Amino acid sequence: MVESDGVGKAFAGDRRAGDPAQALTAILQTQYLRYVIIATWAVGLLGTVAWWQALIWFVITVAAGSIRGVVEHKLSHRVDVGWGMVFPAVGAVTTAAWAVAPLMAWFSHAAFGRPLAIALIISGFVLVFAQLRSSPRQAMIISSPYAAASGIILLSLWGKPEFWSMLAVLPFTAACLFVLVTMTMLREQRIEAFQAHQAHLIEELETARDRANAANEAKSNFLGVISHELRTPMNGVLGAAQLLSATRLEGTQREYLSIIRNSGDNLLSLLNDILDMTKIEAGKMTFEVVDVVVEDLQRRISGPFEAQAEAKGLTFISELEGEIPAVVRGDPLRVCQVVQNLLSNAVKFTDEGQIRYLVRGHRISDRRVGFEFSVKDSGSGISPEDLERLFQPFTQVDASSTRRFGGTGLGLTIARRMANIMHGDITVTSKVGEGSCFTLTVEAEVVEWGRPAAQEVVEVQAESTPCLRVLVVEDHPVNRMILEAWMSTASHVAITAEDGQLAVEAAQAQPFDLIIMDVNMPVMDGLTATRLIRDGDGPNADTPIVVLSASARKEDHLAGLSAGADAYLTKPIDFGALAEMMSRASGGREAVRGPGGAEQSVAA
Repeated sequence: MVESDGVGKAFAGDRRAGDPAQALTAILQTQYLRYVIIATWAVGLLGTVAWWQALIWFVITVAAGSIRGVVEHKLSHRVDVGWGMVFPAVGAVTTAAWAVAPLMAWFSHAAFGRPLAIALIISGFVLVFAQLRSSPRQAMIISSPYAAASGIILLSLWGKPEFWSMLAVLPFTAACLFVLVTMTMLREQRIEAFQAHQAHLIEELETARDRANAANEAKSNFLGVISHELRTPMNGVLGAAQLLSATRLEGTQREYLSIIRNSGDNLLSLLNDILDMTKIEAGKMTFEVVDVVVEDLQRRISGPFEAQAEAKGLTFISELEGEIPAVVRGDPLRVCQVVQNLLSNAVKFTDEGQIRYLVRGHRISDRRVGFEFSVKDSGSGISPEDLERLFQPFTQVDASSTRRFGGTGLGLTIARRMANIMHGDITVTSKVGEGSCFTLTVEAEVVEWGRPAAQEVVEVQAESTPCLRVLVVEDHPVNRMILEAWMSTASHVAITAEDGQLAVEAAQAQPFDLIIMDVNMPVMDGLTATRLIRDGDGPNADTPIVVLSASARKEDHLAGLSAGADAYLTKPIDFGALAEMMSRASGGREAVRGPGGAEQSVAA
């Protein structure tokens, strides 16, 4: 028996190291257990020999075991370079000290000496073969001193009747060792087969994981392309509808136009839901942290739904309750998106009664506040079975609601996951026939508990906007036509270019007051064209550039600003936002960026 250390673990996982390595692994897996066994053998010898003889044997055997451990540790890493037989040889030499004990007991002439000697020999064989059961050849070499001791005992009985009795013990002992080794090898074969099967399953799981990741990435890329491809034609549809609404129309025509605009807005809403879900699954949903005036946030959230509720004959109640700070830090866009989804569902699924929107605050500390945004309706309620699947994606409570109300079934799923990302949650209580109550709970950092000073509102007069020379860079002919038509109605001069290369050439030929640059175009994309205009020494190196793209991702917005643009507008074009942007264009790049710099441009 020998000591163990981390070397055994290193060898355990490598079946290819061969018999020497396997033998060493087994030996090094017992730490100080050998010294305990030596002590028990010494105690057994006290019953057959003098105490000083047992003590001498104990000291010699412990010393041999210590030397053996040192040698094995030093040579353990050299097993595969020709030192494989050194280990069993060292083990056999030191085992000779153990084999002296049964000889001492046998020749002690004590009444219990001979039975003890036989017991020690058998236990010695068992200890070695049990420890080296995976390497029987090494076990036979290391246990050879016990075989020599058995031979000496047999020779001492030659010509006596006890000789044959002693000889009969040897096959019994060998059979026991054979069974031990055989059972161990069979078990290890089963273990190896299981490990091989497990490794195969792990490989299959890793392959399936890689395929799933590749499919998910492909889905995200596909949705990104679809986002642009859908927003571009929708820009033409909604832009033309906005232009048409400014002309003289009959009542029926205006009604049809309203249907076009509402349908387009609904399509964009569904598209945004799918894109938001994709961002959340990919872990790319971004959240901004800015100062938020709570009263302004309250009006921003509830404002659109007061008119909707009134149009359906519902009573809309909006309240603030508890300890509400004046200014907090958070993402007002995402909070609005979550709460407005709850309000939209409440108005949609309530036919009569009231909608109660309550914001309750409770102070956590001087710099921390907890909010509960509660939306309670008087609708038909939700059954317990439907509550369990309410927040599952692409799921609606009633199949008939798809035909009656439409939608993707993603709204509540996105709302809850956004709440979780903001370290909050959405809970719901409902009773059939009495309505439902959805509650968003989040925490926020307090900036100011008191009411902030009122800010002076500066209104921009549309008629004060001067006539501008604008370079419109857009590859889609319908979008170019709509932008030209809108600018002509506002007395602006629009020069168009179909790609980035033509835009760079136009920018080098004449000065402009503003450049509206699409991103995805043939020949040269808009970001490259923006960089070339900024890096050149032409007349438009400092002209305000507004990037116009179908992508609504923040990282794309930041990419446009990094290329040298001053603002970013998302398709479909909001002509109100574009008009406000153009009203600042005469003030140069800083005016277009606004007081918040690049961040303000992203918000625009």
